[in-house]
Amino acid sequence: MLDANELRKGTTFMLDGELFQVIEYQHYKPGRGNAIIRTKIRNVRTGSTIQRNFLSGERFEDAYVERRTIQYLYTDGEYFHFMDTDTYDQIRLGAAMIDNRDGYLKEGMELIIVMHDTEAIDIEIPNTVELEVVESELAVAGDTATGANKTVTCETGLTVQVPLFVEVGDIIRVDTRSGEYLTRV
Repeated sequence: MLDANELRKGTTFMLDGELFQVIEYQHYKPGRGNAIIRTKIRNVRTGSTIQRNFLSGERFEDAYVERRTIQYLYTDGEYFHFMDTDTYDQIRLGAAMIDNRDGYLKEGMELIIVMHDTEAIDIEIPNTVELEVVESELAVAGDTATGANKTVTCETGLTVQVPLFVEVGDIIRVDTRSGEYLTRV
């Protein structure tokens, strides 16, 4: 059993017969009474998110999840195809599971898949990826004192705001959590 005080980001648990994953949590202790744990949780099967408060001491059934390394192979437009690096089994995930992270996926990159029983519930991509710039706006000389930026398109179709000195053919490092340019590699 899992206590409400043990809820953290990424924790998976059963609530009312449904599988939920914690997206955000905040521990709040008022002057009197029990602590309140404010959470934003996602129903793993439906994808809907709700905000829910729990009292300190509430207990839930812990959901066992397994994390495995997978390799991204390709997309056919409707599904994304991966390979388990241990068993070489192919895994097919729908676009809803990938969400808006498809711009960070390069062929051959390794990811972590989170499984509950035989069901894939989430994928974890690295915090940073290195992508090649394939298209760039023209840089405007002059107003560089304010840290001017331009938009570039990467090999995966992802568009990123970068400094003016980044050119086509450069490899850039992008933060996958915020989508921001970090550095030129």
